[in-house]
Amino acid sequence: MLSLIADRGFVRVGELSETFGVSDVTVRGDLSVLEGTQGVRRVHGGAMPRVTGPLHELSFEEALESLAEEKRAIARIASALVQPGMSVIVDVGSTGMAVARELVRREDLYDVTVITNGLTIALELENAVPRMQVIVTGGTLRPLQHSLVAPLATVMFERVHADLAFIGCNGVDAASGITNINLPEAELKRDMVRASARAVVVADGSKAGRVHLGRIGALGDFETVFLGASAPKPAVAELRKAGGAEIVVVDTEAS
Repeated sequence: MLSLIADRGFVRVGELSETFGVSDVTVRGDLSVLEGTQGVRRVHGGAMPRVTGPLHELSFEEALESLAEEKRAIARIASALVQPGMSVIVDVGSTGMAVARELVRREDLYDVTVITNGLTIALELENAVPRMQVIVTGGTLRPLQHSLVAPLATVMFERVHADLAFIGCNGVDAASGITNINLPEAELKRDMVRASARAVVVADGSKAGRVHLGRIGALGDFETVFLGASAPKPAVAELRKAGGAEIVVVDTEAS
């Protein structure tokens, strides 16, 4: 039941009753138990994953100032996965920006194609042209993150296949997986994962143990989750216990 709720984002009581062959009364009782112990929130007519992070979405500029050194350390480690000749997706966000800056810094990289839905990230990557080819998805502009989203941004990922995707998020949770506070961005992140041979999560430590409305995928959909050193130890332990992806906690002094 928990897995179904996490996967769909919202499930009605009647659907759960039919799926598991039990009465509505039994489902409501089970949901009450899950609400108290497993990150489920009861809403009218059903249940959804409980949002344990802040409801306020930070602007791109605000996020850049938060745990900046931690994000740079994550980028140094994660960007080592990129080799000359690869095609790479870099998701929007402040940690994605740190990855982009690290890719630009690496003079050993050439013939690399980078696809992004972040306008600020594209401008940062311009410094590496012509060593790198930069492709911007197109789509509808979200000013808060300077990001491009559906409807048109999704078309790009139906027509490309990347070697690697760097995915940002607002929540990394053992039960609910990788989630995002904004639904249009969460949808596009899912498209990025599907369009890539390998996908990794890059997230500062504040994201560990949090759950938000838009589900990007399960832990098993990702090769590695790179977390900042500020990640709460109990949350990291739960993530490693859950399995499905390698959990790498990056020390701030990593180089």
